[in-house]
Amino acid sequence: MLRGLLKLTWLEIKIFLREPMGAVGTILIPVAVFLGLGRLAGRTLTPQTPADSMWVRVILPVFAALLIALSAVISLVTIIAIYREGGILKRLRATPLRPATILTAHVVVKLLFTAATLALLVLAGKRYYPAGVSVPIGSATVALLIATWSILSIGFVIASLVPTARFAQPIAAAIFYPMVALSGLFVPIASMPAGAQPVARLLPLTYAVSLLRGIWQGDSWSAHVGDVAALVVVFAVCVAIASRVFRWE
Repeated sequence: MLRGLLKLTWLEIKIFLREPMGAVGTILIPVAVFLGLGRLAGRTLTPQTPADSMWVRVILPVFAALLIALSAVISLVTIIAIYREGGILKRLRATPLRPATILTAHVVVKLLFTAATLALLVLAGKRYYPAGVSVPIGSATVALLIATWSILSIGFVIASLVPTARFAQPIAAAIFYPMVALSGLFVPIASMPAGAQPVARLLPLTYAVSLLRGIWQGDSWSAHVGDVAALVVVFAVCVAIASRVFRWE
């Protein structure tokens, strides 16, 4: 099983890199957004202002990290839809590989590219970001992988229900990007309208943002046990749902 997983993972990496636009969307766009907004903020914001400092040093990097996770998930949904529509999933299921191995390979590929993109973001930020980046890289990487791992499970549920590849990406974007606005990243949940606060607390991105922001600021993991637990619950629930409704053909 492990040998088959490694071979399939390597094959999926090569297939992914053969499509330039996929690599650009997943790897380069989050870094470009981070650098572009960072340089703009460096020219327009006053570093001495606490709110501006929070925007430059915390909100913007967390937003870029969130873009990395969402790009991976939207890419996953699109690829699964293409594979289903082209009959590739059906043929893969006919091989000795187990369904869990096939899906795990896709998750591993996305997690690897997530880590690589974060590393590129940090390296580029140290070179070009006007305010500098001071962050525990190891902990931030683990936090991003946990968030991506959990959000990927939501992607599998969406991929189970999306009928064709044509609608996969816009449907995934329509689901995830509004979550960003309600995640508490730009507007504190306590400042949201009363009707929006319960919705925000039910969204998995809220806990992903809380975890990423806390770790980025140097919080200990013990301060975010609740966030990690919520993301694990999201993963377990979505995997249970996807295992029941996932269509291979």
